[in-house]
Amino acid sequence: MKKIQLKPVAIVSIAVVAIAAVGIALFSSGSEVKSEAIAAKPALTVTAAQPEQTSLPLKISANGNVVAWQEAVIGSESAGLRLTQVLVNVGDSVKAGQVLARFSGDSVQADVAQARASLVEAQATAADAAGNAARARTLQNSGALSTQQINQYTTAEQTAKARVAAAQAVLDAQQLRGNNTQVRAPDDGIISARNATVGAVVGSGTELFRLIRGGRLEWRAEVTSQEVIRIKAGASALVTAASGAQVQGKVRMVAPTVDPLTRNALVYVDLPRNPGVKSGMFAKGEFVLGATTALTLPQQALVLRDGFTYAMRIEPGNKVVQVKLQTGRRLGDAVEIVQGAQAGERYVASGAAFLADGDTVQLVATAAPGTEPNKAPAQTASAPAATK
Repeated sequence: MKKIQLKPVAIVSIAVVAIAAVGIALFSSGSEVKSEAIAAKPALTVTAAQPEQTSLPLKISANGNVVAWQEAVIGSESAGLRLTQVLVNVGDSVKAGQVLARFSGDSVQADVAQARASLVEAQATAADAAGNAARARTLQNSGALSTQQINQYTTAEQTAKARVAAAQAVLDAQQLRGNNTQVRAPDDGIISARNATVGAVVGSGTELFRLIRGGRLEWRAEVTSQEVIRIKAGASALVTAASGAQVQGKVRMVAPTVDPLTRNALVYVDLPRNPGVKSGMFAKGEFVLGATTALTLPQQALVLRDGFTYAMRIEPGNKVVQVKLQTGRRLGDAVEIVQGAQAGERYVASGAAFLADGDTVQLVATAAPGTEPNKAPAQTASAPAATK
């Protein structure tokens, strides 16, 4: 059997290949160790927060319009009279019985004088008829007058009395017409509209003013059919007008019917006077119906990604897991967690937006229950550690 003899060139080549293989193995091993070291290094220094039970108010949000509680229409009760004075303008506060406008009373006074003269004439005629009837009755048994004549005198007396009553009624009507030359406020309130113009001759029933009775305003809120049954008379409501003014109202009543087109119901809320709240304004508000206990996390622990809310749960070994949450009500910095978190779990209190699922963090301290992470110095996330 012949021995295989390798040439010097082949021997050198084999040696080079062997040395290269050993070098590659050593380099790969070193890279893996370095990668493991980099992976194990914390990506962020954070603090932890635990879900806690918090008392949150039950609220129902609604939109609606601010309108007058009652708006009185003040019109003319006299026909064919000329307006000589208009004493109030839009926005003026008036008292019940206050004179708002005056009509010319010259023609009315003349009619009153004529009616008074007619009454005096009728009274004189009635007195004469009463005297004749009295004398006729005294002669009834003497036979000087027939029964027919006596009845004529009695009838004339009654007719004269009726004419006196009619003349008195005409006088009363003319005096009432004279009183109507002054337009008075039917109630306390605020003038919201004015159509009266000096010099105008208006007909009976023509609208002259509109009055917000008592200056009272109300918010007519629209709520859904499901929500209306939860609102009761006497409940409080925080109303924000379009001007930005906020007032605390009280539910006066809930409408007994639901609009068949919108399926919404009206809730009537009495509002206190406020210069920033005016009739006709749009307003939004919230009905406060009580409070319940709910599981909450601080706002800083939540991250909004792709339209969903997430939080970074801290697992054993300080690795974080991205958890999808369903949130509800809010009270200050506390956010209700409807689904996705449990009591006793730990979550990154701040800086969660800089972390990815599976990252390792360095935990500094756990946020005390009831402490807002953004106010505690130890809960501020530090800058990401520099990697070599």
